[in-house]
Amino acid sequence: MFKRMNIIIIISLIVLGAAFIFITFSDGDEKDKQAGEQPPPGNGDGEGSEPSLDTIFDLAEQGKIPDSPIVIGETTANDVQEAWGKPEETDDTDAGLFLNYSSRDIDVGIAENIVSDVRSSEEKVTSFNLDTIKSYKKPDDTRYYQDEDYDQIILVYDISDDYVLKWVLPKPDDDADNPEVNHISLSKEINEGDNSDDMSLDEKIGQMIFGGVNGTGMNADTRKLIEEYHIGGLILFGHNIESATQTIDFLNDMKTANADNPNPLLLGVDEEGGSVTRMPDQIKSLPTSRSIGKLSDPEVAFNAGTILGEQMQALGFNLDFAPVLDVNSNPNNPVIGDRSFGDNPEIVTRLGIQTMKGIQSEGVISVIKHFPGHGDTGVDSHLELPQVDKSYEELTKLELLPFKKALSEGADVSMIAHILLPQIDKVYPASMSKEVITGMLREDYNFDGVVITDDLTMGAITDHYNVADAAVETVKAGGDLLLVAHDPDLVVTVFEELKAAVENGEISEDRIDESVERITHLKEKYQLSNEKTPAPDFQPINEKVEEILQKVS
Repeated sequence: MFKRMNIIIIISLIVLGAAFIFITFSDGDEKDKQAGEQPPPGNGDGEGSEPSLDTIFDLAEQGKIPDSPIVIGETTANDVQEAWGKPEETDDTDAGLFLNYSSRDIDVGIAENIVSDVRSSEEKVTSFNLDTIKSYKKPDDTRYYQDEDYDQIILVYDISDDYVLKWVLPKPDDDADNPEVNHISLSKEINEGDNSDDMSLDEKIGQMIFGGVNGTGMNADTRKLIEEYHIGGLILFGHNIESATQTIDFLNDMKTANADNPNPLLLGVDEEGGSVTRMPDQIKSLPTSRSIGKLSDPEVAFNAGTILGEQMQALGFNLDFAPVLDVNSNPNNPVIGDRSFGDNPEIVTRLGIQTMKGIQSEGVISVIKHFPGHGDTGVDSHLELPQVDKSYEELTKLELLPFKKALSEGADVSMIAHILLPQIDKVYPASMSKEVITGMLREDYNFDGVVITDDLTMGAITDHYNVADAAVETVKAGGDLLLVAHDPDLVVTVFEELKAAVENGEISEDRIDESVERITHLKEKYQLSNEKTPAPDFQPINEKVEEILQKVS
């Protein structure tokens, strides 16, 4: 009997053990199954989860960033404050009004009471590094920003429905450096992109002309260019500038005349310092680029650029035709000389780019010039057409070096020189050459910024071509802005010839739209407006100029 009971007990224990094992494995399988149904770590967009790059890009397509109820372009400023309360601070910047929620590490940009930009520096988005982002997806554009506090690289991704996602990181010191993200920005470019559909053909063509004016104040000719021909930009020279007050008033009158045009004027001047200066007597001019080049100090070059930008802003200009990136390799060059930072391409590249960035840091458009290089010419293109008998390969070893680097580091506008390069184009100078503008600049160097000609009223053009015909050839070659600097009547002629070329099918309207889009995008990027410039105090700027002058003396 006892023997039978022992057997029963043993069997019972075996059954109970088997049941325990079955239950344990079944429970484990269910947990594994449930775990398998959960999204992988880092793919969630809920509160507390760590988002993956997939998630961030997917949300960006919806106008959202992780852990935010905001939809860019839809959510109002009132909606934001109802959800999050009043911001800790508000910041009225050049880019617009920002509501700062520092406790959330989020800034919200507002335009016309609608959220236009959200910037997040939350840890879950700043944990990514440069290499990871670039290897995940190639950026549509790479930009750079530098001021006294920041030196940054910006990876730009064009998302659907006009959303733009930017990853902002410290600029790498070298190829081995792999910095982590400082912040991301998601914006809806509501007013950007192709707005040419809202413009007449006359308005489009007007935007492509950068004209000169007569006199030192508003007159009938200047008003006609602005109001009737919808001109895109105007340049002043020394004969247009008498004093600081007169210059400010003149530019303000131009803005007033343009008040009904939704596209603000580009207002430019050749201000390089040294021999090429337009500053009135009240404003000190910077020394020559050559003298700055001899110091070979990038910080001095950047400071010189910021001074140029401050001078432009103070007078009411928004564009400076500087810096010169030509390598002065020909000692007999009659037109470049001390306008260049020197005959060493490395120095020209380094200092030229810093000057460009200094100008840009002040919210002023910098125009690099004179692509593909004017440094080895023996003729002044103001008087005659220079010729440089070099191959493309030879140019890449000297002349093109500064431009190539500047284009990759955020140049917005490149001026094309009136130089004949027979080994590249036997018929047309660079300013009219499809091989140079489209082939070299657009395709080889991947430049989609604005291309502007050197002045079409210079002898290099007028002694060999009809100016209006030259303008048409420039547009056919891929150029955007036509600089017609010294004859308002000639501006009208160029306008009419370009319009006729579109109407007779020589140039397609789609080709015109490409240039207009680049020009309007540039104006929007720099937040240009018709707002008048107040009378400034030039003393602080002059003191900065004096510091530079002392360093080069």
